Amino acid sequence: MESKISKIGVFTSGGDAPGMNAALRAVVRAAIYYKKEIYGIMQGYEGMIEGDIVKLGARSVGNIIQRGGTILKTARSKEFRTKEGREKAFLNLKKHGIEALVAIGGDGTFTGLHKLQEEYSIPAICIPGTIDNDIAGTDFTVGFDTATNTAVEAIDKIRDTALSHNRLFFVEVMGRNSGYIAINSGIAGGAVATIIPEETMKLDELFAKLDEGGKTNKKSSLIVVAEGSKLGSAMELAKKVSERNNYFDIKVTILGHLQRGGSPTYFDRVLASRMGVAAIEGLLNGERDVMVGIRNNQIVYNDFDTIMKHHHEIDSEALRISKILSI
Repeated sequence: MESKISKIGVFTSGGDAPGMNAALRAVVRAAIYYKKEIYGIMQGYEGMIEGDIVKLGARSVGNIIQRGGTILKTARSKEFRTKEGREKAFLNLKKHGIEALVAIGGDGTFTGLHKLQEEYSIPAICIPGTIDNDIAGTDFTVGFDTATNTAVEAIDKIRDTALSHNRLFFVEVMGRNSGYIAINSGIAGGAVATIIPEETMKLDELFAKLDEGGKTNKKSSLIVVAEGSKLGSAMELAKKVSERNNYFDIKVTILGHLQRGGSPTYFDRVLASRMGVAAIEGLLNGERDVMVGIRNNQIVYNDFDTIMKHHHEIDSEALRISKILSI
């Protein structure tokens, strides 16, 4: 695999996601396999601006595949959004002889890398690392599977206590404006309703579902709410339901950042490893300003416009299954 690129930088940026370390490990070891030098940039774009850059070896990423978070740390940088900040970042890359970049993160990370590529023509590839699974061009993002499993595990425990007390639980999961975690954890957790940003459920529909359960002597219920729900947050919905219905003792659980932590699932480890190797091989084969994705279990490379101008649509089959089973 011939390429003039000899030194590559890698960094994580934006919100952390389980599997980022597995992706980093794959990037580092693939670069070394192809006889390239690899440098870790600490704290994302902030570290790039400050020159916090270290050379990595195969042992630098030993024993991290099973760890959550990111050993390179991650941060959001306001300064990088300015032309002056990006110039500082580029000069630091140049100082270390870095000729190409691999970024692990979400859409904000990709936007920053695209600007750097536009202004300084530095070859760059992104790996989608976000629990939200909200990026077009890939069936799955690194971290989504682990976050969903974490949500399901929590829902299973909540269901135990709900059944013991005739309680209605509203469980709020992360995902920003994407309902992927909610719809999948709702199906797996046996939710009576799942409220997601992509579909506007009316309050009357929710009340009708709960009333139907009351008629059939349903003793407990669980509703999963995506944090970006247009109908309201879990707390707001619980308040509205309690004002109308006293059949259930109503409780709310907000899972929050619990979903970002923990050891990545085997699926996320393998996905991250495949994408990490593909990122290095893509760079060495001339790919530029693209994101690695996986479609129908095959590695693909998506150009910037494809991933930024399109939305990862919610799975219509998952929606259908959810409605059939939530009775």
